[in-house]
Amino acid sequence: MENLTLEKRQLCDIQGRLFELARTTGLDCPSFIEAFMNSKTALALDDVYDRLQWAGEEYILEELNDEVGGLKKAGAVYSTEIMYWIGYTYRYWHYYTGEYSREIFKIADAKTMDECWLGFHTFDVTMAIDDLKEIYEQKYKKSHSL
Repeated sequence: MENLTLEKRQLCDIQGRLFELARTTGLDCPSFIEAFMNSKTALALDDVYDRLQWAGEEYILEELNDEVGGLKKAGAVYSTEIMYWIGYTYRYWHYYTGEYSREIFKIADAKTMDECWLGFHTFDVTMAIDDLKEIYEQKYKKSHSL
């Protein structure tokens, strides 16, 4: 795959910072991730171009909060490093495979991403994505071969 354009890398960074912001504002991390990845807000970021892509993480968080009728406060907390990596990786994943946020979340939910961070965050992001997809395929095959 060709390298991502500067604009796409910037959008990966914005989504990483959005996930960090969710954590630093005291939101339940797994709940936020699920709400975001299944939202119209994420779908707008998946689009070829949407004004929301350049709105900044604070505005995007407000949009999501309005869309879901209030994000869950407190609860499970991931480190800011993990949250940034998850957000960045999810956005990169979209550019790498063309899959939408909702589909990506079905393959690698918040729990999976948290559990894989320690081993995967030092990988090239495409390698991490390929490995996450492989884990999903192995789980899927195992659950459907019983």
